[in-house]
Amino acid sequence: MQRATKIVATLGPVSSDHKSLTALVEAGVNVVRLNFSHGTADDHRKRVELLRDICKATGRTVGIMADLQGPKIRIGKFANGPIHLKAGQGFVLDTACKLGDEQRVGLDYPELIDDVTVGDVLLLDDGRVVMDIERISNGEIFCRTRHDAELSNNKGINKQGGGLSAPALTPKDMEDIKTAAFLNVDYVAVSFPKSGADMHQARELLTAAGSDALVIAKIERVEAIANLEDILLATDGVMVARGDLAVEVGDAAVPALQKRIIRTSRELNKFVITATQMMESMIHSPVPTRAEVSDVANAVLDGTDAVMLSAETASGEYPVQTVEAMVRICVEAEKSAEVALDKDFLNRVFTRIDQSIAMATLFTAFHLKVKAIASLTESGSTALWMSRLHCGVPIYALTPKIRTRYKVSIFRDVTPLLMRTVESNRDELLRHAEEALIKEGAVEPGDLIVFTVGEPIGQSGGTNTLKIVRVGSNN
Repeated sequence: MQRATKIVATLGPVSSDHKSLTALVEAGVNVVRLNFSHGTADDHRKRVELLRDICKATGRTVGIMADLQGPKIRIGKFANGPIHLKAGQGFVLDTACKLGDEQRVGLDYPELIDDVTVGDVLLLDDGRVVMDIERISNGEIFCRTRHDAELSNNKGINKQGGGLSAPALTPKDMEDIKTAAFLNVDYVAVSFPKSGADMHQARELLTAAGSDALVIAKIERVEAIANLEDILLATDGVMVARGDLAVEVGDAAVPALQKRIIRTSRELNKFVITATQMMESMIHSPVPTRAEVSDVANAVLDGTDAVMLSAETASGEYPVQTVEAMVRICVEAEKSAEVALDKDFLNRVFTRIDQSIAMATLFTAFHLKVKAIASLTESGSTALWMSRLHCGVPIYALTPKIRTRYKVSIFRDVTPLLMRTVESNRDELLRHAEEALIKEGAVEPGDLIVFTVGEPIGQSGGTNTLKIVRVGSNN
């Protein structure tokens, strides 16, 4: 069975040499993530060059995502290493403190003092340390800790319920966007956007830097939930970034939000990545927990385009085994995915010719039980639209454009294939497409294929034709 759900793997110390990265690609990784919170521009350049060499050698299509750091609101450093806090202990966040101790620590974001009030709850170190604000005075935030806890250098700070004013794009992010454009990445993920305006700004900066990368909004702020549709309309895809999101909205709220984000994104023709702690135990274990298996499977059944690995493949002890386990889980979950295409068409309105062709193709493929859907595409849009509804038939995006081939690598159910354009002869083009599908092993003589193609050939956004072909016939 061909896997529909894609796997995103974060690169790091254990996955940045030729042997390790090749093993990850061969295990089934579809997209690699460059975490711009760590490493230099040169580190990322070396990884990109290595991956592209591996793709050429293996014939695999693996997209590249640059994940921007975003505003990191953190405490400063301690003079003598980690400290141990006691429940009920007073503790001060001090904008003037250089090196912290058992009573206080500095802030790398002094504006925090203007974003909080007495009674607010601060969550440090991904919520492991909880502090209630009791008083604010002269650049100091006086807090009281709720639990015994250890606190070490540079841990992050969130405000329960959201409301921090830090902008989504920092000066570092703006420089990193230029680096991402230079590296010609396929996707750029924006951390902590609060509205569609943040995503428009990121796209404008990318365009100015000469990049046409798809932009991804990481949903991890309370404000992003309130403005979800506004953000979705301004972006190409979203990431359900469950770590910071759970800290801001509460961990119990995340599963329902995950389902809502995935459902709404698919309705608005956006792709979705589900991320954070999906296989975290496999950082140190060769097998996942049963809870992790269920977590990944549920994301697949919800309709996510991709599931993402972070430390598991960046610094874990079993990166390849983790990808292999995720592949098994995805394939098994997809076997039980419901096909309810007729119901999915209810209440949908199509106002564009290319979208109408895409939906007609799904309907035809499902009811005729064809072997493959082949979208001859310049931009990848038709393949994306078809991948938003599950019809049980694999979709192949055949394109002459290398950039499109890599961009569609994250779309659920879509397999990218590169093929040359044959002037303006449609029949010749379909013949070459059929040969490419046979070579790929997607179809055999006698199978039915549904083709979508645009005329005149070679124009982006011009899909206007659906054709049903039996492999090996002259029709």
